[in-house]
Amino acid sequence: MGLGALDIIVFVVFVAAVITVGLMKSRKEKTAEDFFLAGRGLSWWLIGFSLIAANISSEQFVGMSGNAASHVGMAIASYEWMAAITLVVVAFAFLPYFLRAGIYTMPEFLEYRYNPSARIIMAVMMLLIYMLLLGAVTYSGALTVNTMAEEMNMPYIPSLAQASLVIGLIAMVYVAAGGLKACAWADLIQGSALIVGGAIVMIFAFKMLGGVSEAHYIEDVRTGAVGVKTFTADQGAMERFVSLNKVRLNMFLPKDDSVLPWTALLLGLWIPNFYYWGLNQYITQRTLGSASLAQGQKGIVFAAFMKLLIPFVIVIPGIIAFNLFAPQMKLKAVDDNAAVFARYKLANPDSKFVRVAESPTSEEIASLAKGTLMVAVYPDKAALKAGKVRNEFVLPITKDAYDKLEAMKSGTKEYTVFKSDDKSWKEVFSVLAVELDAYNEATVAAAKAAGAKIHTEKFIGYKYDSALAELLSNVLPRKVGLIGFVLAALLGAIVSSLAAMLNAASTIFTMDIYKKYIKPDASQKRFVFLGRVCVVVFSGIAIFLAPALGNPKFSHSIFTIIQESQGFLSPGILSVFVFGLLVRRGPGVCGAVGLITNIIVYGGLKIVSTMSGLMESDLMGTLVGNFLNRMAISFVVCLIVMTIITMAKPLPAPVVFRQNTTIDLTGCRNARLAGIAVVVITLLLYVLFSPIGLAR
Repeated sequence: MGLGALDIIVFVVFVAAVITVGLMKSRKEKTAEDFFLAGRGLSWWLIGFSLIAANISSEQFVGMSGNAASHVGMAIASYEWMAAITLVVVAFAFLPYFLRAGIYTMPEFLEYRYNPSARIIMAVMMLLIYMLLLGAVTYSGALTVNTMAEEMNMPYIPSLAQASLVIGLIAMVYVAAGGLKACAWADLIQGSALIVGGAIVMIFAFKMLGGVSEAHYIEDVRTGAVGVKTFTADQGAMERFVSLNKVRLNMFLPKDDSVLPWTALLLGLWIPNFYYWGLNQYITQRTLGSASLAQGQKGIVFAAFMKLLIPFVIVIPGIIAFNLFAPQMKLKAVDDNAAVFARYKLANPDSKFVRVAESPTSEEIASLAKGTLMVAVYPDKAALKAGKVRNEFVLPITKDAYDKLEAMKSGTKEYTVFKSDDKSWKEVFSVLAVELDAYNEATVAAAKAAGAKIHTEKFIGYKYDSALAELLSNVLPRKVGLIGFVLAALLGAIVSSLAAMLNAASTIFTMDIYKKYIKPDASQKRFVFLGRVCVVVFSGIAIFLAPALGNPKFSHSIFTIIQESQGFLSPGILSVFVFGLLVRRGPGVCGAVGLITNIIVYGGLKIVSTMSGLMESDLMGTLVGNFLNRMAISFVVCLIVMTIITMAKPLPAPVVFRQNTTIDLTGCRNARLAGIAVVVITLLLYVLFSPIGLAR
């Protein structure tokens, strides 16, 4: 399906509007405060929409709807609803201190509370992480654009490099021109489009569900078993939705779930949540630009309320996508599984259920035994495309790719197990299950005997991440502009997140490094100029890195590095900020020591988790194998170390947070009441989507 003329017009007008508004709001940036903090004049509604737009990117549109399509279902909404509670706490427990300090950046607050050493450590750490994130966000956005173009059979499919260039340039133009103010106004358009676009998809998804004669559903989240249910014409869309998805509307997954067990809601997710929403520069910069404390608090609470809506416009459509398009998702999984099962066959040549065939004929494919997988090796991509069949048991791969896997196998002694986070895989590969379990058990035993680490390869039964593409391709009416609008909203989400990071990185470099250590007496004009130069340079880095991350040898590891690297940052920063606010007699050295302690402890736990012979099934492997557990341990250790230092040498008098700003610091009573209401509504939603609520 290609885009109609009206879809293209809507898409182009949307992008042009974002750039135009950003440029129009960028004419009066004369000081660093104007450029980096919008002159400390942001109103609550701009703050609220900007927080949402900066946060939501392609991983929410594509990844969250994909998770919702799987057995995870509504439980994935915890990432949004927990954020709502976190935002309310940030508005009233953190923001008053930050605005009172009159800071530009979060590292600057550490100098305000502790000393310059803590500030420079945090600034350097955040810049290093942001360099990785800039490339990753641009890559994931470009990959989403490329994939969506392929899924929707558009006449022109941009390469990763081309899509990266477009995304990077759009963000660079208005951020370099207008700084935070341009970001906030562009986010107003893009944040609104996110919610409206998601609502449009949800409405038409329900409409299609109400008209089908049968739909697929997951019978049990513990097993992932898939069933098919037929409907009569008198059953409405909502009745069908509830009857199909009751087990997936439960927010509390089993404690052994590999994606989001209910135990993670108690501890594991809170540390990265509070760091992200309260201390992460590219999020908090919007609140630091508040016109007053009241405006900031109202804006944050407004964003918290919108967070309650996001699951209904992203998660619900993802759940419906599986109901409507499960067979298509099963077929789309073959490309992802091809390399994995080729590796399995190479590692287990005696497999009875996986065979390799070069350019198989239609007769060979037709004679394939039920449940047996065929790795179909084609001489090149053209032959692969021509010979590809719609069969989930025929896995196509080029000879070049297969030969590389074979060379890797023969060149090293590997201990590789094959698993799946997709609980529905046994419904697809039921015949293979027993053989696969036996192979994995033997491999784990051999690895333990050799004292070697195990490498895990994962396969899927369904390609859940195609949920959004299926919805756009099949649910929305064609050639009336709606597809163009939703695609524009998706691009806007990607650009907003990139723009927020560009603005944050340029602020940290300019204010925490250049102004503090290189040229403290530089003019305001020079600070603004340097900020714009940083945006251009960082955009170039993002555009350069993004296509490189598409290399199969590199892309998986870089995202693993980014995920793991956050642990070197967030537990230490959160512990230092919380300790500094609560323990007023903590000496200045605590800031730097806390940050360094986290690096040492988290790094040490990471080393322990990769020690030879350590398995996830072991107690120690369970404790330190998961990065969320390592973050929790590091957070507690940092607090203990800073407490010991304070007990040994406390400050003679408590720290007083002096006022360094002229903005009104009067809190907003109505915002506080609204915040309480948001927390209550969030808790009620958890009750509603719980076994207790669903039993009614």
